[in-house]
Amino acid sequence: MVGQSPLGPGEGRAAVLLQPFVHQVGGHTSMLTYDEHTICKPLVSQELSFYESLPLAMRQFTPQYKGIVSVHLKKDSLGNPTLIASPGLGQPDSRGRLDSAGGDPAVTLWHKCTWAAGASGDHGLVKWSHSQVTKTFKDSCPGKMLLRTDLQYHTDSLLEDANGKQPERKSYNPWGLHCHRQHLNRMSSKHNENKLQQFLLLENVVSKYSYPCILDLKMGTRQHGDDASEEKKARHIKKCEQSTSASLGVRVCGMQVYQADTGHFLCKDKYYGRKLSPEGFQQTLRQFLCTGNQLRTDLLEPIILRLKALLSVIRKQSSYRFYSSSLLIIYDGQEHKESADHHLPFPKTHGTNPSRVDVRMIDFAHTTFKGSKSNPNPTPYDGPDHGYIFGLENLIKILQNLSEGK
Repeated sequence: MVGQSPLGPGEGRAAVLLQPFVHQVGGHTSMLTYDEHTICKPLVSQELSFYESLPLAMRQFTPQYKGIVSVHLKKDSLGNPTLIASPGLGQPDSRGRLDSAGGDPAVTLWHKCTWAAGASGDHGLVKWSHSQVTKTFKDSCPGKMLLRTDLQYHTDSLLEDANGKQPERKSYNPWGLHCHRQHLNRMSSKHNENKLQQFLLLENVVSKYSYPCILDLKMGTRQHGDDASEEKKARHIKKCEQSTSASLGVRVCGMQVYQADTGHFLCKDKYYGRKLSPEGFQQTLRQFLCTGNQLRTDLLEPIILRLKALLSVIRKQSSYRFYSSSLLIIYDGQEHKESADHHLPFPKTHGTNPSRVDVRMIDFAHTTFKGSKSNPNPTPYDGPDHGYIFGLENLIKILQNLSEGK
């Protein structure tokens, strides 16, 4: 079946499927896949200000900022919500509406999905239709190039509940799709058709991994921003006090680990992370390195080295407060010959290429710093973010204990 573009008469632009980012393991904002190496998320002025004035030393620890794209909601003839991103469009008019005659976009994105209730009731099951999608690139070569691609998403994952009960087989990482459904509902209720919403374009930091194992850690002892209401402030303080955020300065926000023995991803969400004790947090870090066939202790040294390098950078960032930001630890769950050849159930290898692991800071919607364009009069802070540093130091210490077999 050929996918019908929801673009109206006169718009005349090619359309492609804009998918939820299937490797989103935490957060509440929906992440969308723009292309193989780029994701997009709703623009927040404080986050944009952070990326636009990013200190040079921090760039290796954050996704590359690629620009802004305009997105508007539209419903097809059946009433299904679609999201259309128009990179070539200029700024919205005074009413924030799309000028369908203006601009000359290289790419227009089309997203359409059908939801059915999942077994748990908490997450919807997304069903992708097998369709042909067209994409026109006007800047990538002389003239126009038309690319037709058959897209069908399917991968298996296992979701454990907060009590570690019998995992339920899922055909996706449920958390990202849960966030995406909520975002579509919000846009459907708050935004009229053709009302523009701006999205940030950011590097897809897991695109180089075949089976990305991702640990999303909420960093710091404080999670509310300076602009939080008293009610929201109290709610976040309580969450921190009742989790490892207070005792360790870090808590699990989400996780997926590829299980090589079963071919599935094991997934855990923020509700699981909130219930962990310090001992449970350490066990979860160990589980993050367990790919079913082996315990990837060979990754501990490069992860620790990367975290120490980040710690050195954060200590030098005076006035920055990374409230509610996350830290991703990433490695590839694909079997590697040097470790697969070992007969021991948990081989320990050395000399691992550091590029096989990555550490990235993400989510800066509540980050504040002196000179921020979005907040010219921020709450003044001196020195580095000691809550974030406390979390990094404890994280490094726990990983060192695992490396020493403790």
